[in-house]
Amino acid sequence: MKKLLLLFVSISLVACGGSKKAVKSDKYTIESLQNKNYEQILGMYSDANPKNGSEMMEEGTVERPYTILYPETEDEILITWKDESKTSIFDISYSEEGKWSSAKGIKIGTTYDELTKINRKEIKFYGFGWDYSGAVDWNGGKLEDSNIRVFLNPQGKVADKFYGDRMIDATPEEIEALNLKVSTIMYRD
Repeated sequence: MKKLLLLFVSISLVACGGSKKAVKSDKYTIESLQNKNYEQILGMYSDANPKNGSEMMEEGTVERPYTILYPETEDEILITWKDESKTSIFDISYSEEGKWSSAKGIKIGTTYDELTKINRKEIKFYGFGWDYSGAVDWNGGKLEDSNIRVFLNPQGKVADKFYGDRMIDATPEEIEALNLKVSTIMYRD
């Protein structure tokens, strides 16, 4: 009986140790930054070489302080703040194919079909050629309340009917021809 108990404990310890290795770090998910202030973020990313400033944003309607982590690298990420003391994040965005992703696995280059699978419902998107070009509407899917916003960029030829500040109505064949991929990911409370 003792040998059986020892065997069971040994197997349990090995199984637990194996599962610890399988746990993925969320350090480089956009959500890992939420509810953090400037000092906390610097503590998490001491190698980020932060660049700080202030600039007119939101189509030139408001000036916001910002911090860029990993500037001029593929891991560059922009944090805009609600306040000058950088205690509350307004939004976070990135558009390079670095190590960042969303907790749901969305990253730069994720395809339209992959987004639809993650959302568990067909997504809609806005037209191209304006400030919010290719903005995704989660259409009541799983990501509707996620605070994650993504913008698509066509890799294929874009017909005139796909331009403008409006929701696009396209056939599956037209969507396939556009070869849509995520070009920017944003987190906003």
